[in-house]
Amino acid sequence: MSPEIQAFTNAIAIALAHMGLTLVLLFVGATVYALITPHKEIQLIQEGNTAAALSFGGMIVALALPLALSLAGSNTLAEVGLWGVMSVAVQLLIFRLTDMLLAGLPERIREGELAAATLLVSAKLATAMVLAAALAG
Repeated sequence: MSPEIQAFTNAIAIALAHMGLTLVLLFVGATVYALITPHKEIQLIQEGNTAAALSFGGMIVALALPLALSLAGSNTLAEVGLWGVMSVAVQLLIFRLTDMLLAGLPERIREGELAAATLLVSAKLATAMVLAAALAG
């Protein structure tokens, strides 16, 4: 096997492992969020609540932003795991605080109010961008 093909084979395996771990962290973070959120967004989404879908989708993007930056800045699988777990933990804490600070929004999302969901998503995306920038150094 040529050195180029061997280097590619080694690099692709490492890249796939890093990406796989990051996707697992994203899934775990989204699952934990669904369990700790004051409103049951998955159930609301299944019932056709657009505000809940916007809120949950925005949370996934907001969780992915710092995970992507921690992935980009990590060289080993251990670093991906450590920075990824830290970014998920911080984001979940910030999400919970945001839900508490913007009191009344979960109830408004339950009622399908898009304005409330848009504000909640905006707050979560803003905090995700700040955390991602902090991770980027």
